[in-house]
Parts: sequence; C-alpha cells; structure tokens
Amino acid sequence: MFLFIARDPKDSIDLVDSKAPEAPARPVKPRAPFIVPSALIQYFYNILIFFTFIFKTKLNVAMQWFKNFKNIKYLLIVLAALIAVGSLYVSNALTSELKKEELNKMQVWAEAMRSLNSADDNTDLNLVLAVLSGNEIIPVVVLDSKGAINNSRNIEIPEGKDSLTVLMTRVAQMRADDHIIRIDTGGEEFFEVCYDDSVLLQQLSYYPYVQLLVVLLFFLVCFVAILSSKRAEQNRVWVGLSKETAHQLGTPISSLMAWTEVLKEKYPADELIPEMEHDVARLQRVAERFSKIGSKPEATAEDIIDIVERAVEYVKRRSPAQVKYEVVFPKRPLLVRMNAPLIEWVMENVCKNAVDAMNGAGNITITVSQDNDKAFVDIADTGKGIAKSCHKRVFEPGYTTKKRGWGLGLSLAKRIVEQYHKGKIFVKNSTLGKGTTFRIELRK
Repeated sequence: MFLFIARDPKDSIDLVDSKAPEAPARPVKPRAPFIVPSALIQYFYNILIFFTFIFKTKLNVAMQWFKNFKNIKYLLIVLAALIAVGSLYVSNALTSELKKEELNKMQVWAEAMRSLNSADDNTDLNLVLAVLSGNEIIPVVVLDSKGAINNSRNIEIPEGKDSLTVLMTRVAQMRADDHIIRIDTGGEEFFEVCYDDSVLLQQLSYYPYVQLLVVLLFFLVCFVAILSSKRAEQNRVWVGLSKETAHQLGTPISSLMAWTEVLKEKYPADELIPEMEHDVARLQRVAERFSKIGSKPEATAEDIIDIVERAVEYVKRRSPAQVKYEVVFPKRPLLVRMNAPLIEWVMENVCKNAVDAMNGAGNITITVSQDNDKAFVDIADTGKGIAKSCHKRVFEPGYTTKKRGWGLGLSLAKRIVEQYHKGKIFVKNSTLGKGTTFRIELRK
C-alpha cells in the first residue's frame, strides 16, 4: 500500500524567455510523484506508542511509589531494628574474642610466673621477664598457697585507702567471676593468679548498650519528625479546607440575603421570612466559624455563661421534645479569654453528640464551674455511655458509632479547645447504659 502525493501534469508551467528569439516551447516535464510507504508511517507510529507505553509505565510506578511513601516510616523502623541487632551481635562477638585473648595472655603470664619461681642460676630469664613486664592493661593479683598477696599489677589504689583492703576486695570479685588460674609449684605449694577484665574490655562490654541507646534515640527522633510532618500536613489541609469552605459559602449567602430582602419588600406580612432571615444569619455564623478556623482566632474576655446559654438555646430548638435540658451555673459573669463563635460551636457539637447518644430521649445537664485560674463546663447526658477503651478514640477524626455521620464533631471540638485555646476536652466519666459526662476546661 502506498501514499501518492503528486501535482497534476496539467498545472505544469512553460518557461519562455520573452527577449530571446522565438523558439518552440518545450513543456516542463512533471515531477515524479513523491511516494511515502505506509509501512514507514506505521513504524514511526509504533515507536511513538512504545515510548508512550514506557512513559506511562514509569509514571504509574512513580505514582504508586509516591502513594506508598507512608510506608517509609515502617521501613525506617525495620532498618533501625536491623542496625541495632547487627550492632549488638558484632559487639558481643568482639567482646567474646577479646575475653579469649586476655585469657590466653593470662595463662602465658601465669606460666611465666611459674618459670620465674622454678628458675635457677643458669636459667635465662630474659623472655620470662619480658612476658611479665608486657602486661600493662590486665589487673592481676598473685596469691600464695596461704592466700597471702604475693604480687599485684595494674590495680590503682585510691588515695587514702588501705592497699591491702582494696586488693582483697578485688580478689573476692575476681573469685566470684571465676577469673583464677592455679599453678602448682611442686609438693603442696602453689600460687593463684587472679585477674580481671581490662579497662578496654569493660568499656567494650558497655558499648553495645550505648549503641542501642543511640539507635533508639535516632528512631525516636525520626518518629517525632515524621509525626510532626504528618501533623503539619494535616493542619495545612484543615486550614485550607476551612478557608475554602468559608469562601464557597460567601457567595450563596450573599445571594440569599439579597433574595430575602426582595421577598420582604414583596411579601412584608409573610411569617416565614423571619425564619429565613434567622437561617441565613445562622449560615453567616457558620461561614464565620470556618474562616476563624482557617486563621488564628482572636481571643477576648467573654462571659462563658452567655455562650453556654446561646448554644443550649440553639440546640434545644432543634432537639426532640423528649430531650430535657438543665443548666447549672455560678454567679455571673464568669469571664474567660476565648473566641466566642468557636467555643459556642464546641458546645453545640458536644450537645448534639449527647442528643444522638440518647436516641432523642433523655436529660442533658450542663454545669459551669470555676477554679482559681480555670473555668469548667461539664455536659452530662443519660445516653448509652462510652466504653473506657474508646474514651480517647471518640476524638479521632472519622470515629463514629452512628450509621450516618462523619465523625468530625468531637474532633473539631478538640482542635478548637486544645490548639486554639490551650484548654482541654475529655471524657470525665462514662458508664455503659447510664450516660457520659464531657468536660471542657478553659483558662480564664
């Protein structure tokens, strides 16, 4: 199969010099058609497909690796464990070899002592004395058959201490470690060479544990760094999502406010318009809350009792009639430095969680109290309770026992109280089948 690209012979041009004598015109021969084999096109097309496939494959591998990037922390843990185990193994092996080497040296040293004791006037003692004087690191105490100290070497006597007492204490320790070499000198006479590990061997025996501590510290630093990085990433996502939510809510809220004004002018007597205005104002507060989460909220001195009452009033209007509310508070005002819209949001979330825990029927008691520099808000319900193992899990993002729910209410409350207000929120007490009490703790 061929592809033909050619000019029409009829379109050829006759080239005639107007100044030259007239001569018979010679038509220009048409160019031969340019033929491109389709096989060549298919070849280049296949090459393009091949490189495209390779690129997509590499890209998929890279994306998969990026998705599994979180597994690197587990890889670091495994590597740290392998390094620790390998280090301990090598260090213990070196320590064992050094102990054997020192034992061999002491056996040679003891034989040199025996040779020295049995030598006569014709014996060459140069080698023996060289062996005895060559021990400069291993502590040695030589005892005779009666247990008296005959000689000692490489043992430091502290200033002001009795040398005999120090040496006998070291001998007792050497006997307990079974570091004794007995050499018979003939008859009933013998002497004992008591030795101890050298300073180098003692330091080397502690080295694996020091190394293990360093590895553990390295692992701890890596873990904290990874955890901090993950938390920082979560914070950025949270803040970005909050800002975007507030931004997206702004336009439709403005439109609703405009349409509400139009309806007020057209239907001034309509009873539903105030309710619509109330809901629009509620939407404004929600957008304001998200915008405050997306930036550092400003704290001012506010009466926390007013905040509690507004939150309870809002939740009460949207709760079933079977849910009864009771608020117990001290003499007002109780001023606390806080961001009022955010704390009110926390109260609403905890109260809504209490309503869900009671399945729409029960009692909710909110108690406000204070200490020297702290204010407390206890929210108690008569719901199904929370198991002790789940007291901390209820604040984790995504944790929920409801069929329909995101599991973000208590997580949001914890973030607002602890990160933005440096306070605390926790399960004060809970009994399965009887109810749960949440405590919110804020600084004044």
